[in-house]
Parts: sequence; structure tokens; C-alpha cells
Amino acid sequence: MKTKNTNNIGLDIEKSKNVAESLNDLLSNYQLFYMNLRGFHWNIKGKKFFELHLKFEELYNDALIKVDEIAERILTLSETPFHSFKKYLDTTKIKSVEDVTDGEIAVDKILEALTTLLVKERKILTMASEADDEGTVALMSDYIVEQEKLVWMLSAFKS
Repeated sequence: MKTKNTNNIGLDIEKSKNVAESLNDLLSNYQLFYMNLRGFHWNIKGKKFFELHLKFEELYNDALIKVDEIAERILTLSETPFHSFKKYLDTTKIKSVEDVTDGEIAVDKILEALTTLLVKERKILTMASEADDEGTVALMSDYIVEQEKLVWMLSAFKS
């Protein structure tokens, strides 16, 4: 399956490298998203505490799974995932959020982060499709469908 111009899974090396670079950018953003979600979970206060505390835990557990899936996809493409917080901080568009105890603010920050992730995932979906990388296409497609629904639900929560 591997040739001079293809990687271990038969994809063009250069195209796979470009997809992996974008996945590393996504990985960095997910790492900050995950850390922000943990902070929201730990520090939330107010009338919606129980509801949001559980929701934020659900979201950070999901983000942690996605971090692992993205890193493993990068490895599958024969590249190396970023694995230092310095690299994540240098790369991410999602910024660290501290000391948020208000549920409305936390949900707003989550919606902002989801918008960032969706833009990046759609870009990767297109790149991967053009590279005949069905594995990455499927991963991004699943993330997009799930996150679009989450945006709808969180927006409804805020209404």
C-alpha cells in the first residue's frame, strides 16, 4: 500500500501532512476548550449549578475523547501530534478563560469556542475530502453534526 509518494495508509504524503497540520491546530484548540470546560465545571455557582455542573462535566469528558481521537488520527496520517501546552498556547485561537462562575458567561464562552471549532472542522473536512482521506472526513463530519446540535441546545438554554 505504501509507495514513494504515499504514507502507510495509502494517502498522498504531502496532502496528509497538510491535513495533519490542520488537525494539530484543531488539537490545540480542543486542549484549551477542554481546560476551560474543566474550569467552568469546578467553579460554576448560582441557581443553575446542578444542571450546568453536570453538563460541563459531560462536555469536558467528550472533549477529552476528541483530543485523543484527533491525536491518534494525526499519528495514523504518519505525523506527530502536538503534545506540549506551549505549542497549544502558541497555536490555539480559543483562549484560556479564568474565574468564570456565572453560568450565562460560561455558556457564552462555550458557544464562542464551538463556533471556532466548527469553522476549523469544516475546513479540515474539505481538505481531507480533497485528499481522499475518508477517515478524517468521517471524524470531522461526526464532530460537526454533534456540535451543531449542541449549539442549538445551548442557544435554546440561553433563550
